[in-house]
Order: sequence, then structure tokens, then C-alpha cells
Amino acid sequence: RVVASPTPLAIVEIDLIRNLVEAGEIMVVAGGGGVPVCITSSGEEQGVECVIDKDRTSALLAVELGASHLIIATGVEHVSVNFGTPRSRILRNETLGDMERFLADGQFPEGTMGPKIEAAIWFLTRSHRPDAEVIITDLQNMVSALKGETGTRIRRG
Repeated sequence: RVVASPTPLAIVEIDLIRNLVEAGEIMVVAGGGGVPVCITSSGEEQGVECVIDKDRTSALLAVELGASHLIIATGVEHVSVNFGTPRSRILRNETLGDMERFLADGQFPEGTMGPKIEAAIWFLTRSHRPDAEVIITDLQNMVSALKGETGTRIRRG
């Protein structure tokens, strides 16, 4: 069965999440398996048959919290263009404009890296922080990526 994966519009519990972040608590939020809801005309929450897009929801959460970084875990150490071909090229330090062009050129198909790049672009175009940055890498290299040693980093330029 196929269900929609709409772009998230809001984080229902954002105030609670913000309070817990400010208190120094560590939480797992905006992951797969969450319950998507809509707010009815009477103001009540109602479950919706769809799938939460965890990348876009994470980008929305990062913007709402005023985070300087959006860190996206994936299955590869770096984002690449021409992936899986002899012309494959690893992307290490890229600008928002570069990523928008690569996405428009079809370099990141849906179901692969596409949603992650769309979330990165969404975050960078909406964040009010001048130091906003996206890091994309796999879990095994996350610490090294945070130190700037690996992964793909995307900035406004």
C-alpha cells in the first residue's frame, strides 16, 4: 500500500521539545515511526494516513530550534554526483547554489539522496543563522565529520 509523504508544516510539540533542549535533555524526535497528525477546524489533533518525512521534519525542527547545524545520517560517507558511474565525484564542501543545481540536474533521485538534499536546501534557505551548515555522512564517520575531517558540508556560500 502506498501512502503520501507530505511536507511537514509544523512540529506539534515544539514548545515541549524546546524546553527540554534548553534544560539539557537528550531526546529522539522527528524520526521514522512518528504519528502524523493534522489540526482539525475545531483545533483537535487527528491522525493522518501518511508517512512522516524524517529528513524534512528534522530540517523543520532545526529551524524551529534555531540550530546552527542540521546533521543528516545516511548510508555513505559522502554525497556524490554521478553516483555509481565511472564519473562519480565526492562532494566535500559545497554551497547551497551548487546543491540546488545538482538537484535540478537530477543528480539526487527520490528514494536515494534526493530527500536529504531537499531537506538540506530547505534548512539553509529558512535558517536565520548566518553560520547555518548541513553535514551529511554515515554514522560510522559522524564524529570525524563533526570535526571537519570527512562527510559532505553544505553552506550558503
